[in-house]
Amino acid sequence: MKNTTSVTALNRQAGKLATITQSYREWAESTSPAQRLSRKLSITLSLEEQVAILAEELAESIDYDSFSYRHRIADRDLIYVTGKGGNHRCDYRLNLEGEHYGALTLSRRTRFSEAEMQGLEMLLSVAICPIRNACRHEAIEQAALTDALTGIPNKRSLDDALQRTCSLNDRHGDPYSLILFDLDHFKAVNDQHGHVIGDHLLRETAQKLSTLLRNSDSIYRFGGEEFAIMLPHTTTEAASEVADRIRTCIREICIPCGETKVSVTGSCGVATRIAGESPDQWLARADDALYRAKDAGRDCTRCASAITG
Repeated sequence: MKNTTSVTALNRQAGKLATITQSYREWAESTSPAQRLSRKLSITLSLEEQVAILAEELAESIDYDSFSYRHRIADRDLIYVTGKGGNHRCDYRLNLEGEHYGALTLSRRTRFSEAEMQGLEMLLSVAICPIRNACRHEAIEQAALTDALTGIPNKRSLDDALQRTCSLNDRHGDPYSLILFDLDHFKAVNDQHGHVIGDHLLRETAQKLSTLLRNSDSIYRFGGEEFAIMLPHTTTEAASEVADRIRTCIREICIPCGETKVSVTGSCGVATRIAGESPDQWLARADDALYRAKDAGRDCTRCASAITG
């Protein structure tokens, strides 16, 4: 009797495993639009990749002339557009459980039928959970790359940007310049007026720097009172002029502190990347230029030599 029970249990377990195997094969091999979309979206947490997959899969089932997706996560705008628009549109706000995960628009020259819109909404219902997960992943990634005090990208983000920029520079040859900017005597500010005033000064500095830069430029908190500014398509001479404008603007910061007001100056080191130079080498030349600016009495700009080794 005991052996019979054991055999029955084993057969039951084997049946369950066979069912799992069969259902997985059906899911993995299915050519139905909904299951194919679900399968493709499950392989990535990149929001850009998921939106591209969604655009491709929708095109397999519904004719459209243009597809656009727009969403803002923290300070980053994600915009994905493919094709050219028409007069007739379908607009959707991607919401789930009270949270917004982007706006989607399809357009074409002819009207969308009720059946097409129903099919579109069914496919969007398959996509919304993966897109939500990708949006949350993107928010976490941005938080890891953002300085909590100033709200600008941090050192880790700078490291990533240096790697990308070196690759672009080697590929295309356009000049890229890096400015390292340091607040002069910042430790004395903290010692005399406290870290609250010091933190206020750092936030004001980040805000001032952001207002001076082009949309293509980027600013990072490099560490402590030091900031890095990446300037694409910018020569050493032009970057030096930007650095001088930065120093002039920073002098205008004035933080009320009881009966006194706190103001500071800043020093800049400029380095334009040399072809084949590693991110660390490029950063080291900018840091050396900054050190020379400090050594020259501060509140000045120094440019790195183009000679290495």
